[in-house]
Amino acid sequence: MANDDTAVSSRLDTIIRLLAASLAADKPQRERIRLLSSAGLAPLEIAKALGTTANTVRVALVGIRKSGGRRRTRK
Repeated sequence: MANDDTAVSSRLDTIIRLLAASLAADKPQRERIRLLSSAGLAPLEIAKALGTTANTVRVALVGIRKSGGRRRTRK
């Protein structure tokens, strides 16, 4: 029974992550990274989903955290 619960939990987790990725598809990369990170994906998973490197994702996440998660605007 524990194996069945683990398998179901794993599949639900995958579905949630794929749904988050599809919702972020039309957004700029930085926003997609923020959304996917908030959905619980690790930098390496985000990088694979977006076709970039984990380091690029980590750098973007640092910038997002420094800005408080808000998008910066130019004046």
